[in-house]
Amino acid sequence: MTGTADFLLELLSEEIPARMQTRARNDLARMFAEELDKAGLAAEAIETFATPRRLALIARGLPLATAAVSEEVKGPRSSAPPQALEGFLRKTGLTQDKLFERDGVWFAVIDKPGQATSMVLGPAVERIVRGFPWPKSMRWGEASASTASLRWVRPLHGIVAMLGDEIVPVEIDGIFSGATTVGHRFHHPGRITLGGASDYAEKLRACHVIVDPEERGAITRERAQALAAEVGLELVEDEGLVAENAGLTEWPVPLLGRFDADYLDVPPEVIQLTARVNQKYFVLRGNEGALANAFICTANIEASDGGAAIIAGNQRVLAARLSDARFFWEQDLKVPLEKQAKKLSQIVFHEKLGTVADKVERVAKLARWLVEQGVVKGADPDLAERAARLAKADLVTGMVGEFPELQGVIGGYLAAAQGEPKEVAEAIRDHYKPVGQGDQVPTAPVTVAVSLADKLDTIATFFVKELLPSGSRDPFALRRAALGVVGLILENQLRLDLSFALTTPMTSLLGREVGMADVEAFHEMLTATERAGFALQTPQQDLVEEAKSRTIAKWEEIYEAQIAPAVARLRVFFADRLTVQQREAGVRHDLIDAVFALGSEDDLVRLLARVRALQAFVETEDGRNLLAGYKRAANILKKEDWDLPRVMATRGEQGMPQTGEEDPLALVEEPAIAAAIAEMALGSPHNANAPAEEQALVAALEAAEPTAAAAVAREDFAGAMGALASLRTPIDAFFDQVTVNDPDKEVRARRLNLLARFRAAVHMVADFSKIEG
Repeated sequence: MTGTADFLLELLSEEIPARMQTRARNDLARMFAEELDKAGLAAEAIETFATPRRLALIARGLPLATAAVSEEVKGPRSSAPPQALEGFLRKTGLTQDKLFERDGVWFAVIDKPGQATSMVLGPAVERIVRGFPWPKSMRWGEASASTASLRWVRPLHGIVAMLGDEIVPVEIDGIFSGATTVGHRFHHPGRITLGGASDYAEKLRACHVIVDPEERGAITRERAQALAAEVGLELVEDEGLVAENAGLTEWPVPLLGRFDADYLDVPPEVIQLTARVNQKYFVLRGNEGALANAFICTANIEASDGGAAIIAGNQRVLAARLSDARFFWEQDLKVPLEKQAKKLSQIVFHEKLGTVADKVERVAKLARWLVEQGVVKGADPDLAERAARLAKADLVTGMVGEFPELQGVIGGYLAAAQGEPKEVAEAIRDHYKPVGQGDQVPTAPVTVAVSLADKLDTIATFFVKELLPSGSRDPFALRRAALGVVGLILENQLRLDLSFALTTPMTSLLGREVGMADVEAFHEMLTATERAGFALQTPQQDLVEEAKSRTIAKWEEIYEAQIAPAVARLRVFFADRLTVQQREAGVRHDLIDAVFALGSEDDLVRLLARVRALQAFVETEDGRNLLAGYKRAANILKKEDWDLPRVMATRGEQGMPQTGEEDPLALVEEPAIAAAIAEMALGSPHNANAPAEEQALVAALEAAEPTAAAAVAREDFAGAMGALASLRTPIDAFFDQVTVNDPDKEVRARRLNLLARFRAAVHMVADFSKIEG
């Protein structure tokens, strides 16, 4: 049997939720392609469709039969007992003379003749239907008493399965495939006989069903825009709502309605959410951008009265919804945000992190600190603290209870209406931003302080309690919060010691747990007593000193056990998030790792400047060659387990094992190391007889080190790279002409120290060992 034909599959059911239709189409295409592949078939193209009542697929150009194939089957070893061979022969249906031996193993060749594609498709359809991965599914009817009965998103009523114009036999739980379907529920409720894939879409269109969801979406969008333009308004674009309306209708008919203009005194976001979430309506705005008292609903029928009754019914429903919203708004206006904030102590933020009120206290202190330390410039610290203390107050309002999506937004409106300063109202409104890639990043100083403090507190406290993201799971949205921190810092060029800023919320959280609040209160009492001029009795002074000693000891224990490990994890976490954030800008991830690996660079603005200069450098010939020289030096030092010594009291101490924890920049500041470096300088007794290439490398380092260090200090990282580039030729010559592992122990130690010095010089900019290539 030769030739090809198109295959049509339609699964007719009761209403499929709009939110499930796109995924269902993708799953159907994937599962069908997998079934074809298992059968040795392939379609020229696969198209899928969905309406509220049907899920359909057309596979174009399917062969009418599968090809005949030969399959090689492995059997037992030729030395195996006779019973093993007999079992293999029974399995294959062959005799021993039909087998062949290879490498001491029996093999059989099984010829599988081709079969009609229709015989393959029937079982494939049944497997797809029975194994379909709906997010939610149900059983129905008398058969539902058995857990083995068919499950589908809603009761399945019909199956169309046709290859060309022939019906492919399928039977699933008493539902038999055929060539008939149904049209629109109201316009054409009767049965329709199909000729196959060729007339499927057109026959259904004639019966008021548009099977392509993209086409239904385009009709909805374009007609809604036209209706708005007819009355001098503009549609508020919402592609998610377009897709949802397309998923709710088989024959979309947009209609324009009105609501009482008095409701426009409610925040516009509330009106839009009320219309969108509850009723799936579009909203409109006037020429000046203000929300208009109009909406567009999408009917699923061409009404004989032009939709007048439908519009009237939807207007009544929306009026009731808006009335409820206005009631919540008016009630919330009566309660000052400061009073609402007091209720936050009754809401648990997380069982390990205390209440929302506890979080607010930490955020308020951190926001003020960010301003007072000059990290966020141009903000009033009192306003930053005030905004932080009110930022979460709207969580207990009726409006946010009804519309959780508006947390922050409602607080901003309430703050403005209740007379709070503009900066405070804006900070409350926008402190959750940015909430993802592409979202607006705040730039108003007070808002930046509160938003940054809020996100830093969330990340730090969850990490110190080891509530970490893992794999694809991130239940507390910590990755998103970290991207927000990165966005705020880079957009506003904030100069911040990230590790220190993250440590602050940790100490605040852990301090409360170990009773530090009592110690702080005692210290405040001591200060007040001294200010009043009263002398403390000795027992009180002893008590204070004892409390101080216990506090210091306890904090040392807490720092080592909890804070230091959390900060280490956070460095890796932020390196990863910065990599994600910078990926679109073309910044290489290994270069970000190379700078983070220094362990001393927590200023993201400066770090990224290093990374960009490093990326420009390593893509030059000098950069590539210096990297090769560095890796060669690093490999030798690693093999020898060698580093510049921290202590060189005598010349006999030639080196010390490398632990990987030393800070290479700190080494050169120690007097002993400075002396050791001086000994290696050109003209010293130890180098007088050194090869010219060794002396040249010493000279190059003496010139490059201070130049690079000065450039790093003034954040001229391109200049630092230029200084390091001068090492490229002498390090190449050194490796070409000098034997590092000299038989003389002193010479060998001197040369290893020279390589360690070279590595330390390069580490002024980045850890080159992390760079790929």
